[in-house]
Amino acid sequence: MRSNTHSSASPTPVIASGEAAPQSRAEPRRSGLLRYARNDERGGDDRRPGGYGLRTLIAAALAAASLIPGAAQAAADPALKQEVAAAVEAQRKQIQVMVDEIYSFAEPGFQEVKTSEYLAGILEKNGFTIVRGVAGVPTAFTATWGTGGPKIALGSDIDGLLGVSQVPGVAEVKPLTEGAPGHGEGHNSGMPLMVAAALAAKQVMTKHGLQGRLMLWPGVAEELLATKAYYVRAGMFKDVDASIFAHVNTGFGTGWGDLGLTGMISVEYEWKGKTAHSAGMPWEGRSALDGVELMDVMWNFRREHLPLTQRSHDVITNGGGQPNVVPDKASSWYYFRDKDFASLRNLYEVGNQISEASALATGTTVSRKVLGFAAPNYGNKPLAEALYANIETVGVPQWSAADQAFAKAVQVKNHLKVAPLPDKVAPLSTPDLRGDASFGGSDDIGDVMWTVPTVTIGYPANIPNVIFHHATAAMAMATPIAHKGTVVGAKAVAMTILDLVTTPQIITEAKTWMKDVQLKDQKYDPLIAATDMPAIDRNARTMAQIRPAMQPSYYDPKKYDSYLQQLGIDYEASGRETSGAGS
Repeated sequence: MRSNTHSSASPTPVIASGEAAPQSRAEPRRSGLLRYARNDERGGDDRRPGGYGLRTLIAAALAAASLIPGAAQAAADPALKQEVAAAVEAQRKQIQVMVDEIYSFAEPGFQEVKTSEYLAGILEKNGFTIVRGVAGVPTAFTATWGTGGPKIALGSDIDGLLGVSQVPGVAEVKPLTEGAPGHGEGHNSGMPLMVAAALAAKQVMTKHGLQGRLMLWPGVAEELLATKAYYVRAGMFKDVDASIFAHVNTGFGTGWGDLGLTGMISVEYEWKGKTAHSAGMPWEGRSALDGVELMDVMWNFRREHLPLTQRSHDVITNGGGQPNVVPDKASSWYYFRDKDFASLRNLYEVGNQISEASALATGTTVSRKVLGFAAPNYGNKPLAEALYANIETVGVPQWSAADQAFAKAVQVKNHLKVAPLPDKVAPLSTPDLRGDASFGGSDDIGDVMWTVPTVTIGYPANIPNVIFHHATAAMAMATPIAHKGTVVGAKAVAMTILDLVTTPQIITEAKTWMKDVQLKDQKYDPLIAATDMPAIDRNARTMAQIRPAMQPSYYDPKKYDSYLQQLGIDYEASGRETSGAGS
C-alpha cells in the first residue's frame, strides 16, 4: 500500500487537473432514477473557458446555487471548499490504488474480509478509531474521528456479485477468474470515494479548528439487502446528525423525496417432510419439494391479484438429494418488494399464508428465516440541495479521447445503446421531475434514510447503458473512467462535509424536513424480528472454494502503477477495437 498521508493544499489549488467547469443549471429530463440515470439527452459542450481562477469559479457556482431555495444558500467559505477540493486532488493516485485493489478482491456479501480490513487499515493509519464486527457482522466496522460539532455518517457498499468476474479495460465478456465473483455494480469505488473525502475534510478541519465528527462505515452484503436494518437496530446511527451515502452511477447527481426504489424483505422458507422410496413406497413419504413447488404455483396465481407496484421472485435453494428418495427437506428463497411499508408488510403476510397452505396441502411443515430487509428509499431535501450545489461546482470529469472510445467500444460490442460519457451534471432529481418513474429494485440504505436525514450521491464512474449485475457493468470499474468519476464524487462529498460542520442551519432544516414531511404519513417499520440475525454464513462455502484461484490476480500496487498494467491491458487499444453491431 502506498503512503496514506496527503499533502497540504498547494498555493494555487485547482478543483481537479483537467476537470470540467462548474456546470450551468442542467436541463430537466424525465429520467429521475438516481442510481441508474441515463445520460443520453445532453446539450452541447460547456467546458471550462480558459483563464478563470478557482475562486472565481466557486463564487460563480455558489451564486448559481442560490437559485435553489433553502439551506443550500448557506454554505461553507469558498476558500475552505477550494482547500478541501485540493486535498482530494492530492489523493488522486491513492484513489486509483484503492479502486483497483478492491476491484481485484471482488468479495461477495458477508465475505468481504480483504476489502474490509484493507479499508479499516487505511483509516486506522490516518487517525480514525476502528470498531470491527459491529451489529454482529464480521466484515462491518465503524471508523470515527473528531470531537464536538455534528456527527456525519459516510457510507458506501463494498460487496461484489457472484459469477460476474471480469477483466477490466476489455470491452467483451472475459472472466478474470472463471466462476468467480466480480464488481458488476461498481461497489469497489464507493468507499474509496468516502475515504478520500473524509481524509480531505479531516485535514482542513484540523488546520482550521473546525469541530465535527466523521463516521465511516461499509455497506456489507448490499446485494443481499442483508445488513443495514441490523446496523440501525444495533444503534449505529443513534447519535448521527446527517448521513451521506455514495453509489456508483453513469451520471453525476443526487435527488430527494421518494426515489422510486422499493422496500424489500428477503426470506427463505424450509419445508420438512418424510423420506421414502420414490418408486417402491411413495405413499410413505411426504415430499418437502412438493411444498416448494406448490408455493411457487400458488404465488404465481395470487400474483395476478396483487397491486402493480409489487415485485416478487424466488429461487429453489434445496430441491432434495436424488430422484429415488422423497425429499424430506427442501427450501426456496423469496424476495418480496413494494413501494411503502404497509404494502410490503401485507405482501410478506400473503407469502407466509401461502407457504403454510402449501405445507398443509402436502402433509409437510414449513418454517421461515428472514435473510434481509430494505426500507423504501427516501432522500432528504435540504441535504440534497446542499450536495447538489457542490456537484454543480465540481462538474463532471474531463474525459479523454481514450475514455470516450472505450465507453463506445463497450456499448457497441455488447449491443448496448451508444451514448457518450456525460459532459454535464444531471439535473437535481425531484418528485416533479421523476413523475411516476419507479425502478423496482431496492437498496437497504433506505433503512438509514428513515432513521437519520440521508442523501445519496450518484457519481459518474461507469459507462451509460451498461447492464448492472452483468460483466458489462464491471468493464470500466478499474479504468480511468472509474478513477476520474470517483475523484469528482469525493470532492463534492468533502465540500458538503464542510457545509455541514460550518453551517448548523443545514442540519437543522434537514431534521425538520424529515420530521414534518418524510415522517408525516409513514414511519420506519422494519420487518425483522428481534430473533432475526444477519446471515453471515452466506457465500462462505463459495469463497472457500474460489478464493485460492482469485488470489494470484490480486492487485500489487508496489509493483504496478495500475491494475490494467498488472494485467497487461492496453486501454487505448481496447477503445480502438469498436467493431460489431451498434446501438
